[in-house]
Amino acid sequence: MLCNQCEQTPDGGCTVRGVCGKEDDLNAMQEMILYGLKGVAAYDTEARNFGYSSETVNETISRALYMTLTNVSFDPEQHLDVAMDVGQAAIETMEMLDEAHTEAFGAPQPREVPQNDAEGNAILVTGHDLHALDQLLEQAEGEDVTVYTHSEMLPAHGYPRFADDESLRGNLGGAWYDQRTLFEEFPGVVVGTSNCVQPPKDEYADRMYTHGVAGLDGTADLPEGEFSRAIEHAKETPALDWESSETISTGFHHQNVVDMAPAIVDAVEDGDLSHFFIIAGCDAPTPGRSYYRELAKSVPEDCVIMTTSCGKFRFNDLEFGTVPGTEIPRYIDLGQCNDSISTIKIAGALADAFDCEVGDLPVSIALSWFEQKAIAILLGLFSIGIEDIRLGPSLPEFATPELAETLQSEFGLKTIGTAQSDLAAMLGRQGDSSASAD
Repeated sequence: MLCNQCEQTPDGGCTVRGVCGKEDDLNAMQEMILYGLKGVAAYDTEARNFGYSSETVNETISRALYMTLTNVSFDPEQHLDVAMDVGQAAIETMEMLDEAHTEAFGAPQPREVPQNDAEGNAILVTGHDLHALDQLLEQAEGEDVTVYTHSEMLPAHGYPRFADDESLRGNLGGAWYDQRTLFEEFPGVVVGTSNCVQPPKDEYADRMYTHGVAGLDGTADLPEGEFSRAIEHAKETPALDWESSETISTGFHHQNVVDMAPAIVDAVEDGDLSHFFIIAGCDAPTPGRSYYRELAKSVPEDCVIMTTSCGKFRFNDLEFGTVPGTEIPRYIDLGQCNDSISTIKIAGALADAFDCEVGDLPVSIALSWFEQKAIAILLGLFSIGIEDIRLGPSLPEFATPELAETLQSEFGLKTIGTAQSDLAAMLGRQGDSSASAD
């Protein structure tokens, strides 16, 4: 793409490529738009499995993709406006998917889920697709198999439909990137239902199946909605006998948290509850992500932590208890990455309860990013006016210094610093010592 300050050579090139810097900055904004669109498309696809769709979202996807064509626009402000449209589309698709899930499976309820305790001829389900899990469990009814969740499928246990299913026993492992170790150790069948799958090792490739959009070289792909082959295969695998007394908490939802609003208001007014932290996002085996565990461990006892996505596996083994003097849980797992909509609805409800703007609430946000859905959520938060988000462990590689400066000036985006200095700044105990987005 050529910027409007560049001269064109006979072969269509730019005579000052890399000098004026405009081309790289516009490309960075287009990359941000494309990343966000991929996240929106993921949520939209899952919502369509339940019969939900939105013409507004469809129009945004088409218009935003058109914007990324060569020589369509050289206006940075126009690109930023389109990015906010993509953020709005992310909000709408998350709302659709939340409605689809609660309509089909009931509203989630808090639950302690057995962790790494497994028995029998088993199937392990990874990914995000609750519709696929529902179909698998229906077909596994009466069969001699047990079913376990992995990574972003953990929140399924909070929905009444899944919590009441005798075949679904618990959760195994942590975030998506442990699969090449976990799946090799796990002797049963693995089913991948969405993104966050990795090329399999030879040791388990013949026991791994993919479904829907997921696909891997060397594994078998299941027909849409058909899991009998995986179920029959599981019966032929060695039975598990893993013993563990661990449990992990999940199953919160904006409905049951909003029900706590009167107690939360009382706790704040009585001085028992001082601050809310949203510590969420994608996890990955990259340096710097121990920050999120250290931050969660360091949050004072009079504060509440809300989380979504697989970043929770950095700290969801910790015991947080309740806010002293109250029955308000200090750790609230709201579910998958798409369930970030719950944090937005909770913030809105609390703002109404305190008769203030969302930006005036004592809430701080620290997000970890890795892939496209995280960018869609970030744009969604920006699009509704949420500012001063800390992002880490670093900015996306596509972010040029000028784009980083734009996001910092427009939305107060910051990169994470150290957990202790950021915590002090978020609590207002010292000047903000974290790095700016540049």
